[in-house]
Amino acid sequence: MKTPKLSVPQDIQELLDHLSSMLLSAPKFVDKTGYFPYLSLDHVFRELNEGLSLNRQTLGEERHQELMRMSNRMRALFEADPEDKTGETLEGCKIIHDMQVILKQAPRKS
Repeated sequence: MKTPKLSVPQDIQELLDHLSSMLLSAPKFVDKTGYFPYLSLDHVFRELNEGLSLNRQTLGEERHQELMRMSNRMRALFEADPEDKTGETLEGCKIIHDMQVILKQAPRKS
């Protein structure tokens, strides 16, 4: 199977939407419908991190670094609890909410 094209979030709103979709598929990030067989933890986090990097200037350096740190921590939590049994998935989902709060504070382009 060829590597699917990434759907990289282009702005703050798309980053917020991406994080919301992550809440629905955590911690495994697999598509149960069959429409997106390429969906995986690696794919979802690559999209998130590239979206954060793409929006680095809008976010500001400090906010960008904090969000990247949070993304890395969240990924580690989801990897550690793939069956959602140890509580680390819940902790990862809390990080998603914290990231959404930070993104909502970022300046938006008009």
